[in-house]
Amino acid sequence: MSDILQTLNEEKVFKDPVHRYVHVKDQLIWELINTPEFQRLRRIRQLGTTYVTFHGAEHSRFNHSLGVYEVMRRIIEQLKNKAEWTREDRLLCLSAALLHDVGHGPFSHSFEKVFHTDHEEWTQEILLGDTTINKILRKVGEDFPLKVSEVIDKTSDNKLVVSLISSQIDADRMDYLLRDAYFTGVNYGNFDMERILRVIRPHEEYAVIKYSGMHAVEDYIMSRYQMYWQVYFHPVTRSSEVILRKIFQRAAHLYEQGYPFKQNPDHLIPLMTKNVSLKAYLKLDESVVMYYFQIWMEEDDNILKDLCQRFMDRQLFKYIEYLPTANADEDVYAKLKQLFLEVGIDTDYYLVADSSSDLPYDFYRPGEEGERIPINLLMPNGELKELSKVSDIVQAITGKTRTDHKLYYAQELIEEKAQHKQYAEKVVQIKRLLGISS
Repeated sequence: MSDILQTLNEEKVFKDPVHRYVHVKDQLIWELINTPEFQRLRRIRQLGTTYVTFHGAEHSRFNHSLGVYEVMRRIIEQLKNKAEWTREDRLLCLSAALLHDVGHGPFSHSFEKVFHTDHEEWTQEILLGDTTINKILRKVGEDFPLKVSEVIDKTSDNKLVVSLISSQIDADRMDYLLRDAYFTGVNYGNFDMERILRVIRPHEEYAVIKYSGMHAVEDYIMSRYQMYWQVYFHPVTRSSEVILRKIFQRAAHLYEQGYPFKQNPDHLIPLMTKNVSLKAYLKLDESVVMYYFQIWMEEDDNILKDLCQRFMDRQLFKYIEYLPTANADEDVYAKLKQLFLEVGIDTDYYLVADSSSDLPYDFYRPGEEGERIPINLLMPNGELKELSKVSDIVQAITGKTRTDHKLYYAQELIEEKAQHKQYAEKVVQIKRLLGISS
């Protein structure tokens, strides 16, 4: 038997504030944790810029990935007597759980929006490319990296394993709700995971929940709903994300224009030129990005300098509620954009419309893009029923996407313009539209 398939002589444990302990018994998992690619996740925050709103949210993708692995390990323990698991099935589950986020870049989704990268695609690159992770996975079998990749990509033939990693109730979501609630200091994300793990059952190609556990699942769904609107989409966090995106946008624009940076942003140039190698991508983490922000605070370009100063010193944009309309004469954003331009404020960087939306739970819509595996309840008579057909609470939010629109703006620049007589009338109009008292 290959050494990689062996269990460790002595179990390794990680002390964890959410699960108390993360238990590692397999040589494969221990070696994967100690790869450079996985250790890099220590330098990438789980919640991006949320730490500017909730100061405790400094936890990393490393924390979360270990947590997802631990939840998956416990699910397997629950299911091992109720489903046929081969040694490879078990290692496939655990490896996919551990590595599902290994492709994330610094500041995660804000980073992706500007540079048009996709952390899931980079995860595939890391699993299948010239990496230490790939070398270790191939010790199990030459096709094992591809099998793990297919589980994470949701294209694997093993649908049960896919559903445990990525569905509307999976190891990933269960960990991040509990972990993010713990580190942000809120109660919204807490739910009875112990109960859910006790009532989860395998059924053909996916996992189901015993009917007796329905109320625990209701609590889980509502916890997710509350976390999105109270934490993940918090307007102050979104303000910091807007500034972060604008810093990247400005730096990329300046590079394209041949701007002479005082220090060449070598680590970011591959992204700006859309020619990123796997080696270059793996060098990126938040410490690298923050270094450039510090440097750019001394740049000659006033916009880049100002945006970096705002981000580093938490001088964020203000915001108002905003409801987009098709009629430009009635649309607040269109009116403000024109007025900002007339007083000389750059609307590309200092007036931003931002929208966030979430679909907390959905039933199965076969053939639709992004179709979701529903949560099915195993009834006492052995019949399966989709959750929203039984739960009045879940039915109330099923299939309903909630969207929130806001306008973010730099109030300090408006006040500066108010000091100039030629702009006085325009500034009064701007303040009236923004609800700023003169």
